[in-house]
Amino acid sequence: MDILRYSAFTTDPKGGNPAGVVLDAAGLDDAAMQAIAADVGYSETAFLFHEPDRVAVRYFSPLAEVPFCGHATIATAAAYAERFGLGPLRLQSQVGTIEVETRVGVDGLTATLRSVPPHTEPIGAGALEALLRALRWDATDLDPALPVRVAYAGARHPVVAAGTRARLADLDYDVPALTALMAEHDWTTIDLVWRESATVFHARNPFPPGGVYEDPATGAAAAAFGGYLRELGLVEVPATLRIHQGHDLGRPSLVTVELDADPGSGVAVTGTAVPIE
Repeated sequence: MDILRYSAFTTDPKGGNPAGVVLDAAGLDDAAMQAIAADVGYSETAFLFHEPDRVAVRYFSPLAEVPFCGHATIATAAAYAERFGLGPLRLQSQVGTIEVETRVGVDGLTATLRSVPPHTEPIGAGALEALLRALRWDATDLDPALPVRVAYAGARHPVVAAGTRARLADLDYDVPALTALMAEHDWTTIDLVWRESATVFHARNPFPPGGVYEDPATGAAAAAFGGYLRELGLVEVPATLRIHQGHDLGRPSLVTVELDADPGSGVAVTGTAVPIE
């Protein structure tokens, strides 16, 4: 069994979000996959199971299994393409079928995934108050043009928009409080965003349930955020969004999100991926 290491949403192995990839996980049970993910130590490790009629994928953080992970999907597609060739790849995840396409462009090997259909949910006043308290934010820190909602495109992420880039840069949350709150509400990461322009955003994603203080690039949250913008009419569609993430960690990442005008369609998330030596 080979445990591969790739960094997604970057052309530099020192940037982006690293992921473990096991292209053939036959024979591994849950405990073995959890142990491998903890040993690898990245925010996610993806495991592929080649079945007669499909390729199944499962994702494990160092602490727990998650239903869907965008950056590990991009990393997996890149690793798969380098060994078996470019083209489409259908992955059966816990949340449904994820279509992934790989190609070689000017920036190298690039993968595009299409999420399951997204939707948003309201957040209750009590949960919002607890969330802001755990983040050590208050209502004056928020951008009123981007209301707080829970966004879903395979995993659930509260979208919390900062009014300034400085507010986004100052990340100092209460780890035990946020971890407990996220477990209570089944939130995978918290999608903190700041809008630079109509289609350019900056993001940070606390991920304490996975044993990671912050994710450097979060494809699942980017897909959910794209669906949030489209559903609430906060961007003109069709649209191509650019989401910058990881800069505050010294691991710059670029996530490209494409939205069509069909409110029921999945969100396309594109990024490059490179092996980590």
